[in-house]
Amino acid sequence: MSVDGVQITGTMKPGFETILTDPALLFVANLHRLYEPTRQALLRARDHRQNYYDANGIDFAPETSSVRDGDWKITGSPADLQDRRVEITGPVDRKMVINALNSGAKCFMACFEDASTPAWEIMVDGQVNLRDAVAGTITLEDRGKSYALKADPAVLIARPRGWHLPEAHMIVDGEPVSGALFDFGLYFFHNARALVAKGSGPYFYLPKLEHYLEARLWNNVFVYAQSVMGLPLGTIKATVLIETLPGAFMADEILYELRDHIAALNCGRWDYIFSYIKTFRKSAAHVLPDRAAVNMGVPFMQAYALHVIRTCHKRGAHAMGGMSAFIPVKGDEAANDKAFAAVRADKQREADFGHDGTWVAHPGLVPVALEVFDKVMPGPNQLSVMPAGTVKPEELTAAPPGPKSLAGLTNNVNVGIGYIASWLRGVGAAPLHNMMEDAATAEISRTQLWQWRTTGATLDTGEAVDAALIERVTAEQLDEWKAAVGDNFYAAGKYEEAAQIFSTLVLADELEPFLTLPAYAHYFAKAA
Repeated sequence: MSVDGVQITGTMKPGFETILTDPALLFVANLHRLYEPTRQALLRARDHRQNYYDANGIDFAPETSSVRDGDWKITGSPADLQDRRVEITGPVDRKMVINALNSGAKCFMACFEDASTPAWEIMVDGQVNLRDAVAGTITLEDRGKSYALKADPAVLIARPRGWHLPEAHMIVDGEPVSGALFDFGLYFFHNARALVAKGSGPYFYLPKLEHYLEARLWNNVFVYAQSVMGLPLGTIKATVLIETLPGAFMADEILYELRDHIAALNCGRWDYIFSYIKTFRKSAAHVLPDRAAVNMGVPFMQAYALHVIRTCHKRGAHAMGGMSAFIPVKGDEAANDKAFAAVRADKQREADFGHDGTWVAHPGLVPVALEVFDKVMPGPNQLSVMPAGTVKPEELTAAPPGPKSLAGLTNNVNVGIGYIASWLRGVGAAPLHNMMEDAATAEISRTQLWQWRTTGATLDTGEAVDAALIERVTAEQLDEWKAAVGDNFYAAGKYEEAAQIFSTLVLADELEPFLTLPAYAHYFAKAA
């Protein structure tokens, strides 16, 4: 590498030199030099706002009422993003990329974020895989099977990491670059012109935005990137995940900031529940029941979905539904039928509400989701559907009733350990107990237990949720995992490390904003 001020500290596997070229690294370095100060200021602002929420709660921002009340629309969506009735999501490993593009879904969201572990080799391999997918040359030979793209693959949408995550293996002027700019920059630099030439474009999902100024930063990045590459304003199209409670209160403002570059908002439900808990971390009045009881049927989640649909359709944007975590169950017909029924009901609710499309996590679920949306939505979208009413702040914030059970606590510990162990092994999208889980799973699990413990919650039995109970259940669930996976895999499977991370976060005095930050720093920032 010969770019002034740039160091790559990660291992250079064969093929990485075709992604980490000097021009591409210079492009990312310039993004860092232009926008890193703003990114850092916005991350500090998140802490200040959280302190405000602790004291005052959350509401719509009075200073942006003119945006919410104004009569404006986004620029619009390109032809290949008009029909998004079913999108499949998943990590950026080569087999997943091929299978997802061939799945029959309209779009594939290739995830560098919560569905992937941010290990260096996984992140750069993912860039190789997406470049080959854009070129139409991606193939794979695996265990005697051959994989290649079919004639009409899904539209590719890349999800970079959130603003909070670094990429520790690219150092610019002595500082690690933003994971978001690393992922965006390399994908855009290598693929934007090829995508445009194919009649598509560089499309992105943007995760975990909490404020319109964070959307403005992305818009500035887009304007600069298009200018450098000689592409017209608006070539980039983004879909923003409304997966934070503060983001839901700024849905209009986020659309407005990105109005030349946005196509849709998405209801990222699992991270949204995590954000709800985090926003109300110190409020005993906002303690949620067991995770299993917090579904899209409870009032505050319904209010959230309808709010996103109203906001999007008023502004000419698509409103994408979220992920049902159920996956096909092999070898158990009754469980499989139950999973498919749950997915069908979830997608029926979304289509009836007025969503323009939905997510699935497994190719086997594409047909059932398509069937539901095809019946309800004969056209490419439902932009003409406007749910009645307007949302009130309390509708977005009222905690639903429900159980706080030992079984729910135990499930949080079990799934938290299981997911973190998978993440440490490099698998960011993990099937656990017939559900497809990503990082939001562990985030809900550990923040819920932290909130239950620190607000003095008791289980329905009257038992206090305290450190002793959590430690006891954690030890029990480690034994459960050992029995489930066997002694040999247990030793290599990182379950004890995962339990240590989980317990440390749940029993900490202060709530860590993202478990991936300390875990990345400890396990992946120095490993390559």
